Amino acid sequence: MADGVAVLRRNPPGTKAENFGNWPIELFDEMDSTLAVQQFIQQAIRKDFNSIDEILTPPDGQDEGVWKYEHLRQFCMELNGIAVKLQAECNPETCTQMTATEQWIFLCAAHKTPKECPAIDYTRHTLDGAACLLNSNKYFPSRVSIKESSVAKLGSVCRRVYRIFSHAYFHHRTLFDEYENETALCKRFTTFVTKYNLMSKDNLIVPILEDQESEESEA
Repeated sequence: MADGVAVLRRNPPGTKAENFGNWPIELFDEMDSTLAVQQFIQQAIRKDFNSIDEILTPPDGQDEGVWKYEHLRQFCMELNGIAVKLQAECNPETCTQMTATEQWIFLCAAHKTPKECPAIDYTRHTLDGAACLLNSNKYFPSRVSIKESSVAKLGSVCRRVYRIFSHAYFHHRTLFDEYENETALCKRFTTFVTKYNLMSKDNLIVPILEDQESEESEA
């Protein structure tokens, strides 16, 4: 409700991209849906994608496991955007391995035995695998409560999808910068995994946060 008038939160046919989600802000307590956490996160991103602290601050009383799970779902959805852009220049002939600088070569876990994949295939396989896990009725049957054993699986997903950022940063820098300027996705992701200790700082090789940039310049 807005001033006593019902608000239809839906993009009608023909809505221009810049007008998507252009409806009044809704309080979390008023979101009467099992998808309320996802809705709340997406609303905060639409409001200002650069307000990372606000986006990552949960409502009072919010279950932390569900909060982390819904954010990771959102990250994977948005990572599809950079995956689509990568297809224009990241192909099996030019990027034969999933690398980040000459020091990091990643094996693809989508195969029966992990093996090397062209970077674009690794990207697709990783996002497909993440989607399968995060939509699994076995591990995540509910969007309002999640078992601790299932929450424990989120760290491995974070490590794998982060490699998409690192490959784009070190091997497709112009594309990375353009997408980051539009979304602040890597900065938000790095802040998220640091805040919830989902990845080792040694594996966060893209210098996107201020303290990382300071360490890089000192080195």
